[in-house]
Amino acid sequence: MLQLGVNIDHVATLRQARKTYEPDPVWAAALAELGGADGITVHLREDRRHIQDRDFRVLRQTVTVKLNLELACNQEVLDIACEVRPDQATVVPERREEVTTEGGLDAVGQREAVARAVRQLQAAGIAVSLFLDPVIEQVELAAEVGAEAVELHTGQYSLARGAQQQEELAKLVAAGRRIRALGMALHAGHGLNYQNVRPVAQIAELHELNIGHSIIARAVLVGLERAVREMKQAIADGAPCR
Repeated sequence: MLQLGVNIDHVATLRQARKTYEPDPVWAAALAELGGADGITVHLREDRRHIQDRDFRVLRQTVTVKLNLELACNQEVLDIACEVRPDQATVVPERREEVTTEGGLDAVGQREAVARAVRQLQAAGIAVSLFLDPVIEQVELAAEVGAEAVELHTGQYSLARGAQQQEELAKLVAAGRRIRALGMALHAGHGLNYQNVRPVAQIAELHELNIGHSIIARAVLVGLERAVREMKQAIADGAPCR
């Protein structure tokens, strides 16, 4: 069954805008679970722009579904991950100048750093996913370094329109086919919303979608539980029978 991981980073973004204690992403995670989330995703960035160390540690104690930590190949954050032990770690690229993650990890160009991160996380009993563009060379490198899963970056698909969007979807389908052939789990995420998620949800053998901004944006208007339920329904409407 296709699972939904809800990224709650932007609840912390709102809190950090005032450097206060609310809204608390820990509360948001509980509401997301009540809305049917199959997982909770947070990104502990080197600059701590939203999620803080305290959030991650408390979430590990309170989240009852899968806890997925996004992180860069940063030794301090890797060490924290191995101490706290989320269920899954997704290795992503990270630049302080970016507003949000701008693309997939260049695993080929950073092979040694990525391989070391994968080994360290797995030694702590954490399943590892790599966040990659739908490029076969990158996907094959993920298998070489032993990642259990690949999360395909859907940002270009989400930005595209018309025929171009279909071209981007075809790239995701082809990369997804290769990921499964290599024995890794297939995940996807970035920029997906209530309008464009259905075609992605139809990709064969897709196991997990991670969606944040669109759900949190809708939650401002209708509440988080309802926003999660509506995204789950949008995914179900698009997902193939299994």
